[in-house]
Amino acid sequence: MISQPIDPFFRRLFIVVVIVVALFLIKLMLPVIIPFFVAFILAYLFNPLVKKLTKYVRRWIAIIVVYATITLGMALLLWWLIPTLWHQLQAAWEYLPRILSWYNGAVRDWVVDNTNILMPALQIEGFSETLVSYMQTHYNVSDASTWMSQIFSSGMRFVNNAGLIVLVPILTFYFLFNWDQRIHTWKMAIPAGYNKKVIAIAQECDRALMEFIKGQLLVMVLLGAIYAVQLQLIGLELGLTIGMVAGIASFVPYLGFGLGFIAAIIAGLFQFGFDWLYLSLIVAAFLVGQAAEGYVLQPLLLGDKIGLSPLWVIFAVLAGASILGFVGMLIALPVSAVLNVLFRHLYAYYRSTDFYKGRVQLDLFKKE
Repeated sequence: MISQPIDPFFRRLFIVVVIVVALFLIKLMLPVIIPFFVAFILAYLFNPLVKKLTKYVRRWIAIIVVYATITLGMALLLWWLIPTLWHQLQAAWEYLPRILSWYNGAVRDWVVDNTNILMPALQIEGFSETLVSYMQTHYNVSDASTWMSQIFSSGMRFVNNAGLIVLVPILTFYFLFNWDQRIHTWKMAIPAGYNKKVIAIAQECDRALMEFIKGQLLVMVLLGAIYAVQLQLIGLELGLTIGMVAGIASFVPYLGFGLGFIAAIIAGLFQFGFDWLYLSLIVAAFLVGQAAEGYVLQPLLLGDKIGLSPLWVIFAVLAGASILGFVGMLIALPVSAVLNVLFRHLYAYYRSTDFYKGRVQLDLFKKE
């Protein structure tokens, strides 16, 4: 009996249904998929260190050594950072009377004298009543049962997030432990005719990503140090905190500069008032940092690893933000680095086609 061929319409309909069902299942399983995805990214970042250590010890020992080193480094950083941040947060809290005095004396008087807007005076004594009123209005804490249910709901979310935090290192360990075998399995799954080309493209993407990540981390650390040292020399009490935050946020282009500049100007206004000398020094500090990032740090440490012009960098960041929000801004440049490698190979293939060389011509473009 000869089997009848499947109608093309039903074949396409079946493919569309499979894709829709797969996307729906992925959406449902997103909370489960995210820890595995984060663990895979961490394993990809840590694998070079583990691979170097496996020359001297077993792989599982190398993974534990990397884990211990990272944990110790974070502990030392927090041991040094937390007291400093606590001191500076206390200093920021002490600015509150100055903020209210500046608002009531300078801002409010100027607005009242020059406009028809009536701005209320603010007093520290009314802050607690305002806070209670805000909580009752926005969080519906009028009765104890509602308050307790909200606390329980928040506690459950905290437990779930803490569980994910514990789960990610475990998943990362298993990804690292079988990394080479897993990569070998993926290589063997590539069709033989495309094996060499696909592996070459993947290796090029891997080199671009690793060089970008290492260079970007160095840029973040050095840029944070440049901002922090300058602001501390100026005498800004929150200079260390603002400088470090600006350096970390510089992973997203122009975000670190913008956040740090605005925070430093506001802190400078509260600490020094309208002292143009100090405000000019703060502006100069961020201009120096921006010049150092654009003309020294990025060319030396990053160079042309991404291969994108400043216009494409801005476009990539804005596009990432519009698609995935803040997460999109974070991954915009690494994804752009990979897409740039793929586009170069696609463009090279296009230039090798007979259509590009003029040997064939599409019916649409044929002359009458």
